[in-house]
Amino acid sequence: MYRIILFLVLIALAATGAAWVADQTGDVALTWGSLHVETTLAVFVLALGVAIVAAILAWSILRALWRLPERIRRGRRERRRARGRHAITQGLLAIGHGDSTAARMHADIARRHAADDPLALLLHAQSAQLEGDREGARKAFRAMAGREDTRLLGLRGLFIEAQRADDPVAAVGIAEEALKLSPASTWASHAVLGFRCARGDWSGALAILDNNLASGLIDKPAYRRQRGVLLTARALELETVDRDLSREAVMEAIKLAPTLAPAAVLAARYQSEAHQIRRAMRIVEAAWLAHPHPDLADAYAHVKLGDSARQRLVRVETLAAKAPGHLESALAVARAAIDASEFSRAREALAAFVAAPTQRVAMLMAEIERTEHGDSGRARAWTLRAVRALHDPVWTADGYVSDRWRPVSPVSGRLDAFQWQMPLSALPSDKNAAIEASPFEEAMLAAPPSPRRGEISAKNSVEPPREPEAEVPMPAAQDNSPARPTVLESAAAPAPPPPPIEAVPPAAPPLFRARADIAKVADKPASPAIPAVIPIVRPPDDPGVDDEPASDEFAERIAPVQGQAGGWRGFLSRWGG
Repeated sequence: MYRIILFLVLIALAATGAAWVADQTGDVALTWGSLHVETTLAVFVLALGVAIVAAILAWSILRALWRLPERIRRGRRERRRARGRHAITQGLLAIGHGDSTAARMHADIARRHAADDPLALLLHAQSAQLEGDREGARKAFRAMAGREDTRLLGLRGLFIEAQRADDPVAAVGIAEEALKLSPASTWASHAVLGFRCARGDWSGALAILDNNLASGLIDKPAYRRQRGVLLTARALELETVDRDLSREAVMEAIKLAPTLAPAAVLAARYQSEAHQIRRAMRIVEAAWLAHPHPDLADAYAHVKLGDSARQRLVRVETLAAKAPGHLESALAVARAAIDASEFSRAREALAAFVAAPTQRVAMLMAEIERTEHGDSGRARAWTLRAVRALHDPVWTADGYVSDRWRPVSPVSGRLDAFQWQMPLSALPSDKNAAIEASPFEEAMLAAPPSPRRGEISAKNSVEPPREPEAEVPMPAAQDNSPARPTVLESAAAPAPPPPPIEAVPPAAPPLFRARADIAKVADKPASPAIPAVIPIVRPPDDPGVDDEPASDEFAERIAPVQGQAGGWRGFLSRWGG
């Protein structure tokens, strides 16, 4: 719209100027040497305009001819750059769907047509990584690290290659250099923090954490929690070296992270040693309400030194009442009740978890059976049940299970990664959704106390055959007489032989009738009569006796070892004398 108005204004001005010039009277005379030109003003103006336009046109032509080689070179560069960008695009797409051959081909094209493009270097490095060419990838990343615009990207690639080569020294050096270039780099900060925690450099880790807060990488609640974790790790390390510094660190940690169980346990221990019983109990109770843990229950039970087992039981019951129905509450009460010889209270605490026990529940039940009644059979049944029972919660992080709490995951280097929960390997699956007890365990737990060894009723046993046959030969022709199955003796050792029976019980009636249309073979050998064998039933906890009688080493007659004769008799015997 504005261009149209401007064009119309210019046309109007030009027409006005032409009309003004045409209205002017007079002549114009031009003398240049011997040349004399005389014309009107209108013609002169028109000729002047034509000359100016011709001069401009000539200058444009000359300028275009002068710049023609540069334009040709520029067009060639643009075409090469366009081909390089197209190759980079296609190469990155090939890397995305895992085609290493196409990625390498496009990387070569991009490096030939767009060697200075940062994306071409990145494509070359990633295609080398996809093919497994570690040396080529490192060369590409070094070239990127040498440029100002891709230095951080090159350091990131070199860091990854150092990790893959299992070179932690080079990896931490690269990460520290990247952190100096960019303090807000997430990966460099995470890597340096993990390495310093792995070395036990808690002061350096705290400095990195402060830098993360200043750079805006973490918020204030996460900073408080992670600082509490690092201070707890320092306090646990200094517990046997400098208890004063350890106490200061853990008391600051419990203020920052009051629900952290290791910090609460250590702080309660220090407060108990300082006779601050109420403060120690409040610390444990705050952590227990968030996440019940057996170490918290143990610290709460022994918060006051010198208490009896019954006093500890009362205190643990008070703590368990703050998390009713929780497994750790029941286990803590049962443990304290067993120590106080209150076995009925221990059974009552574990009653809700006996149907589907965990390993700790089963082991506590075995300890109750063994300690209260001395019933080794039931204790052994509970121990066997613990083998197949559900796993109890453990300290785990990224699939790694540890016997103690750690501040950093050894798998990923993540801070505050360990959680008190059931390990991944113990989670139920579709193939094994439930863990059921064996019939032997159910019988042992449901049956009354087993009889003593050797008490077997004589009426339920018969004399075993002297020569039991392993298998019975099948007859050559069809025989309608029933064949008595052979009962093999148990692999276990038999019990002491019972008194023999005077009469053999009569044979069972035939199961099939004799067929008249099939004649019996006259010369068929009669199958030997196989007496019925009734297996001897023993209690499940009876290990039986050995097949061979126990030998007395002092009653056996030991034959003398035949040795070689010595002296002159041995010399003559060797020479045949």
